[in-house]
Amino acid sequence: IVWPAPPPWRQFPRAVAGRGRTFQADESEVRMVNAALYLRRPLLVTGAPGSGKSSLAYAVADELGLGQVLVWSINSRSTLAEGLYHYDAIARLRDANLPGDAVQNAVDTEFDIGSYLKLGPLGTALMPRERPRVLLIDEIDKSDIDLPNDLLHVFEEGVFEIPELVRAADRHPEVRLLPYDGKTDADKLTIQRGRVATSAFPVVFITSNGERELPPAFLRRCLRLETLKPDVERLKKIVQAHLGNVAGTAIDDLIAQFVNLRDEGRVIAVDQLLNAIFLVSSEKSPSAEDWESIRETLLRALDEA
Repeated sequence: IVWPAPPPWRQFPRAVAGRGRTFQADESEVRMVNAALYLRRPLLVTGAPGSGKSSLAYAVADELGLGQVLVWSINSRSTLAEGLYHYDAIARLRDANLPGDAVQNAVDTEFDIGSYLKLGPLGTALMPRERPRVLLIDEIDKSDIDLPNDLLHVFEEGVFEIPELVRAADRHPEVRLLPYDGKTDADKLTIQRGRVATSAFPVVFITSNGERELPPAFLRRCLRLETLKPDVERLKKIVQAHLGNVAGTAIDDLIAQFVNLRDEGRVIAVDQLLNAIFLVSSEKSPSAEDWESIRETLLRALDEA
């Protein structure tokens, strides 16, 4: 049996750079991204699920050569401290109770506190550097009600402290920590006296599905972009960017059905359209008998019971 090739967006390991290169931005998105870059302000991107909010961050990182996107995926338990750094207190306590010579070694190095700390995605983005990193704070509207307000000082001042390092600053003024995307000691970054002050404010994208209102004080510190619903021509460009020069009546019909559902007010994502077009244009496309039921399932509105 010959295993079928996956869609380009489902190939693993995932080509992160490719995610940015296939994004099709419109003029309003380009204008707002440029404004956020010039003003050093976070860009709050709102829109329906699957409208390309997250992909915009990857597209900017790829276009400007700013490296890997730092991603902070938000849920109801997310806290500011989690975004800044992680402290493994349990591991440190365990190592402090090692037997024999290990105890003396631990005391001599004060348990090497840098081994128990790692910067989070926000903390990594705020480290001083010549060129900024791109930070994606994904789905802020899923957060606890306090998180947007907790971010205000960090966004305004670009500064934070790590209390565990501040307390030990006289004994250990310099500590090297792994960044969020670091793997080895060579990737470690130096923190002076437990304080981080950015020198190049990161390119921050914050996405929201619009599920709840965000505080005015938070909104004041952001530029806001509402993603537009792509028209037929832009949808064709999106399909071409992902699948190449595919064409035909079946594909035109799928695009028309997608637009009709969306214009009726139904919640439907562009990747649903891409899934349907990939199937109908593949070498092993479904039979006409099967296709009708498959198509209805693939293009089923997300708000449909």
